[in-house]
This record gives sequence, C-alpha cells and structure tokens, in this order.
Amino acid sequence: MSIIVSGLTKLYGEQRAVDNISFEVKPGEVLGFLGPNGAGKSTTMKMLTGYVPQTTGKASICGYDVTLQSLEAKKNTGYLPENNPLYPDMYVKEFLLFTGRLNKVKNCLLRAEEMIELTGLKTEQRKKIGALSKGYRQRVGISQALLHNPRVLIMDEPTSGLDPNQLADIRNLIKELGKEKTIIFSTHIMQEVQAICNRVIIISKGKIVADDSIERLQQKSSDEVTITVEFKQRVDKNRLQQISGVKKLTSTSEKKWRLTGRTGLQESIFQFAVANQLTVVALAEEAQSLEDIFKDLTKTN
Repeated sequence: MSIIVSGLTKLYGEQRAVDNISFEVKPGEVLGFLGPNGAGKSTTMKMLTGYVPQTTGKASICGYDVTLQSLEAKKNTGYLPENNPLYPDMYVKEFLLFTGRLNKVKNCLLRAEEMIELTGLKTEQRKKIGALSKGYRQRVGISQALLHNPRVLIMDEPTSGLDPNQLADIRNLIKELGKEKTIIFSTHIMQEVQAICNRVIIISKGKIVADDSIERLQQKSSDEVTITVEFKQRVDKNRLQQISGVKKLTSTSEKKWRLTGRTGLQESIFQFAVANQLTVVALAEEAQSLEDIFKDLTKTN
C-alpha cells in the first residue's frame, strides 16, 4: 500500500479534529478526500505529511512511518497545502531551483525544466511568481511538490478559486499524474471528483462516513429511486399516481414523466404499463448526484 492510516486521532484541547480514522490507498489510486469546512480534511493531510503530529494512531507512506521514519516518508511525499506558500519575489525557475537544491534533488536543473514542461509553465518561467495568475501559481506549487519525484502526492484544495479554463488544465494535469502516482486531494467541487477520482472518502466531524467508489456510493446512498419513463401513448397524471410506491411525479410532456419513489419502482412501472396496455418507449434510472450524497452524509441536525 502507498498509504496506510490506522486509528489516526488529533486532539486540540478537548476538540477532536480527527477522530480515530483508518483507511488505505493503493499505488496508482486517485482518492478524493471530501468533507465540509472543519471536518478534519486539512488536519489529516498535515498529519500524513508530517507537518502536524498525531495525538494517537499511526500512518505510513510507502512503508515508512510518518513519525518514526519521517525523513524517508517525506522523501516519498509531495505536498501542496491549501494556502500554497510561495516566494512572490522569486522567478518561477529560480524558485524551483532554490527548493530543489534545499531538498538535495539530483540533476536539479534538468528536473526543474522537466516540471516546468509538465505543468505548462514554459512561457511563465522567467516571470516573478507574484506576477502570475492564481492558476499559474497553483502550477508552480504542484511543480515544487513534484520536484523530488515522490511516489505519493497530497494536495489540499488544488483547484480553489480557479476559473473554468484553469480548472480544466489542473484537472487534466492531475489525471495525467494519477497514471504514475498515488494521489489524495481535497476539494469542494464535486465535478472535479467525478472527473478525476477512482475512489472517495467523505469525512464529517472528524469521522469517516463514507469510503467507496462513486458508482457504489450512488447505488447504496438512498432507499429512493428516480426514474424517467416515456410512453408511446399519452398518460394522465392521475393514472400514474396509482403506481405503487410513487412519492413524486413531474412531466415535460403527456408522454414523458419523472417519477420518484421507493426501491422497486421500476418493476411497478412495467406492471402498470402491462395492466393499462401502454408501450414503454424509454426508461432510465437516475443516479443520485455526488453532491446530494455529500449533503446527506454530512448534514447536521
């Protein structure tokens, strides 16, 4: 495993920022780490990268304990924190060479040039970091995190505040990096998660409330289903309300309807069609959106 977390807990006084969480991430997996503000996402990432010590529990990166073998663990970890700390008065290439030499990166100049090419910074490399747009500053942060060629990449809100074009660029970059590296990244943009991630962990109040693929989360997230059905004939709304299990009913025409109800609704629709000599032209079950799943799992009473 690239990452193993076991019983990880972080206390700030009496507050449990992270509460006894455990999970593993396989090599080459892209994991979306989700949760509302204050859920414990950033604290978990800081513990994994060795910036904050855990209160109890263990974590390892590529087999190295983040506390007992911190230097080896950090050699295998690239980290882009939420605030992306950079030196605004340094030039892009100058900054990468500076951080590379601090970290004793071999062939530092060649490696910096490779990262500039990989992250699309070639036209910006001779500019001061403070003069760059936020999207390009994010690229500099990612370049710095990748400079020592880590096997694990941890990014906290890497797409925060970017415009749609910048979002698309960073999304494509993360997807490419995910072909070779294990990646954990946090975000509040559900479209990013669906476009990039193999798997999702949702954390709420310091505890993991979901850990699965998006497809399986959508399948088991609700006892209700929503089905869009189109009949060949016109169907009166009052007749459709007789279908067993229907709770909500809307339409775009007298032939096409959207029904929400309990599990088994699809079978009830077919039974209704047969009993009323109706022809079903199209029928599809709508998957619950990741945003709805997130709200259901993290809502507070």
